[in-house]
Amino acid sequence: MSYPQPRYLGEKGEVSSRFRPAGAPADLVMGPETDDPAQRRTHVHHLGTGATTGGAFGLYRWEMGPRPGGAGAHFHRTMTESFYVLDGTVRLFNGDRWIDGNPGDFLFVPEGGIHGFRNESGAPATMLILFTPGAPREGYFEELAEIATTGRQPTEEEWTELFLRHDQFMV
Repeated sequence: MSYPQPRYLGEKGEVSSRFRPAGAPADLVMGPETDDPAQRRTHVHHLGTGATTGGAFGLYRWEMGPRPGGAGAHFHRTMTESFYVLDGTVRLFNGDRWIDGNPGDFLFVPEGGIHGFRNESGAPATMLILFTPGAPREGYFEELAEIATTGRQPTEEEWTELFLRHDQFMV
């Protein structure tokens, strides 16, 4: 395997890095507001979006509360997706079976690979989700947050349209 074609053609480097401190607030919160810590909502941190990485990748920290939730079995046609478990236990679907992912576990899913994830542990769990190339997943996440936060019940047709618009094909 060789290096890809250069994307930067300047003679000297430039100051263009972006730093996000660990304590930055979540960019998105999913689920109804509650004072009950056992019902903690999901917090999504947009660490590196397709827009901020020039389309190279999208990287998100997904902090799930103890309530069951996640994505059922699906696939993407335009991007890979990878999961890296930081804390807790995340159920990962590798297209064949559900596996308990623990801190340090990693799952790579190429384009067309069936996958899913869920937190069914009853405890908080945190993972990194990486998309390559950097598709605009923020819009999809925002729509999911609106549905989860308001309790709106989309029709089957509305779910299908939402998924298709965001390169998500349910199986």
